[in-house]
Amino acid sequence: MKLDDIRRDYLKGGLNREDLADSPFEQFERWMQQAIDAELTADPTAMVLATVDADGKPSQRVVLLKGVEDGGFVFYTNYDSLKGQDIARNPQVSLHFGWLPIERQVIIQGEAEKVSGEVSDRYFQSRPRASQIGAWTSHQSQPVESREALEATFKATEERFVDQSVPTPEFWGGYCVKPTNIEFWQGRASRLHDRFVYRLEQGRWQVERLQP
Repeated sequence: MKLDDIRRDYLKGGLNREDLADSPFEQFERWMQQAIDAELTADPTAMVLATVDADGKPSQRVVLLKGVEDGGFVFYTNYDSLKGQDIARNPQVSLHFGWLPIERQVIIQGEAEKVSGEVSDRYFQSRPRASQIGAWTSHQSQPVESREALEATFKATEERFVDQSVPTPEFWGGYCVKPTNIEFWQGRASRLHDRFVYRLEQGRWQVERLQP
């Protein structure tokens, strides 16, 4: 398969230092709202989460951002999943937002830590009931005999919690990624893209432009 003929230029805008907010969180919220308003995708909050296992092998998967709070980026998952196991061994992770229709990327590096049980409970109870049942059903990342076996477990879990609220599983909850670096990437013509990185140094955010 040859793909070298697939080529285009990046002409949707630019990013200047004076355009940036002093806080990377404020800058991120601006871009997130613009991505939502542009209706780029059904999941503008989708982000790639990269982790490293005990042998140093990286892996990636898409998760959904559920909040920017307490100085970090929050998502929820099964703590016993492969990503949960990776984070338990090495909490250094990377997040990537690829809003390619508007020629933007955001790359975040930081440390993942579990949110409190109260925060996880509050979010879990806000989820649709079917999603709550699904969290109890799936032993995430573990082998399963068949689709039919998975659906049978879901049905049994529905019956287990019939006529009662679904509690938050002990193995399920949130992580907050506390960033040390946040890069904002804007495509530009001739591949001279605009890249600005916020680095946390001695408790303060410093901004510098990177070469494309």
